Amino acid sequence: MRTVLTFLKPYKLPAIVAFLLMLIELAVELLLPFFLGKMINEGVVNKDLNNIIMWGSIMIGLAIIAFIAGIINSFYASHVSWRFAYDMREKLFAKIQAFSFANLNKYPTSGLMTRFTNDIRQIQNTIYMILRIMSKAPLIVVGGVMMAFIVNAKLAVIFTITVPLLVGFILWVLKVAGRLFNHVQKSVDKVNQVMQENLVGMRLIKAFYRRDYEEHRFMDANRTLANRTRIAFQFVEASMPVLLFVMNLSLIFIIWFGNSQVIAGTATVGDVVAIINYALRVSMSISMFTFITMAFSRMKASTERVSEVLYTEDVKNESTVEPASAPIQDGAISFNKVSFIYPENDKAVIKNISFHVEKGERLAIMGATGSGKTSLFQLIPRLYDVTKGKITIDEKEITAYSLEKLRNSIGYVPQSPLLFTGSIKENISWGKPDATDEEIIQAAKDAQIHETIMNLEQQYETKVGQKGVNLSGGQKQRISIARALIRQPKILMLDDSTSALDLTTEAKLLQAIEKYNSTTLMITQKIATAISADRILLLDEGKILAIGSHQTLLKSCELYQEIVASQFGKEFSYAE
Repeated sequence: MRTVLTFLKPYKLPAIVAFLLMLIELAVELLLPFFLGKMINEGVVNKDLNNIIMWGSIMIGLAIIAFIAGIINSFYASHVSWRFAYDMREKLFAKIQAFSFANLNKYPTSGLMTRFTNDIRQIQNTIYMILRIMSKAPLIVVGGVMMAFIVNAKLAVIFTITVPLLVGFILWVLKVAGRLFNHVQKSVDKVNQVMQENLVGMRLIKAFYRRDYEEHRFMDANRTLANRTRIAFQFVEASMPVLLFVMNLSLIFIIWFGNSQVIAGTATVGDVVAIINYALRVSMSISMFTFITMAFSRMKASTERVSEVLYTEDVKNESTVEPASAPIQDGAISFNKVSFIYPENDKAVIKNISFHVEKGERLAIMGATGSGKTSLFQLIPRLYDVTKGKITIDEKEITAYSLEKLRNSIGYVPQSPLLFTGSIKENISWGKPDATDEEIIQAAKDAQIHETIMNLEQQYETKVGQKGVNLSGGQKQRISIARALIRQPKILMLDDSTSALDLTTEAKLLQAIEKYNSTTLMITQKIATAISADRILLLDEGKILAIGSHQTLLKSCELYQEIVASQFGKEFSYAE
């Protein structure tokens, strides 16, 4: 609950106001049976109309006060709960944005989405109900018992047996229900995961005609969620008959014993009516404990899941070295005996590699799938940190640059281009928020996408569907490249980013980016692309197999010869 209290702290005053207003409602609810007993004893039994009017007027006045307090309480309770949820979502989003890749890998996307939506909404609703009615229920139980003893201690003695017994039972239910609802939330994660994968991969599912398989997979996840939800709700709801049975026995005893006391003359009719009213209120409040138990159990499970993310210990990317005051100037890159192992893994994917890329040089990186090409790329903007060795840029270790300065100097185009919902213009300017229209157009021209954009009905204002679903693979790649070029980066990183382009378009693109004078690293599987680079680095199982120009590797590297032969034929050769 530390998390909940932390986020409620800024709204302590409105929460206190809501709680005080709830106490007014509580006081009225506890006083009404007492005054009802007075009205019966002093007015009804004695046939005194004045007493009936007086006590009746007091009760009506108190009811009006409670009504007004309830309305204002609802306002403050809703204010606190929605502001709480707003702040928690904002903090959670900021936390995830600050996550390293190592931390992101701990949580599936569907699990994070459930925390943003279902879990925070559950906590928000419970906080509202706490300030509105939940906290009133246990106070009515305590207050009702106390008032019953004030009215008639003999009749109220039954409460000393039943109430402690029921409270202990409720605490046990709460403990077990907490575990059950935690399983429910995990099942919600799984359903969301299957849904997300299906929505993203709908074209592939249709192309492979795997609808039946995916429906079966969803049914399994949905059935698990339904079964776990049923078990949790049935367990909690099963406590209701137990509570009602015990309280009804108490009422029967009060009525029987009260009747005998009235006959004996040791109790009045008004006392018996008041005690029965208090017993009914206590009974209703204890029966509400089922709802409270369910809400608190789900809130507890949701709070633990949100706290798990909020208080995840960061894998520090920032160096203890004082960050360099100047940004990257040239973009010369050096790897010095660098090795890298992914977190929670024991196998190195990069193994003791060393190489240097001069300012403005273009280096093509080639290798089989799993050779470590993308892993190597991710070390330069420090999406991951090296395990051993060091990387320098302009002869300074990359840890000497702040992450902001380092990454703002890099134009990165990932292997799978990702576009955001919005216009094409917004997607390109995402790389430089203050970019002018001229800069956007120039970047698009250099990325060889300008003419395509101009042929669209709304041109640069054309809306891009989620993840660019309404664009072709080549169009998405070129927009992603334009987004990187608009930054005028010192280092340009293209992770197989021209795979969907034809050779002519690719040649124009590679020629256009020469004017940016960026140090360019290109992961590619195409020899035609690699030839345009100044040098080619060949990776094999995380190690550098060879590095040099196309002609050098063609003469000295057997693997490179095999790659060239596989793409151009064994008879293909290059003239000096």
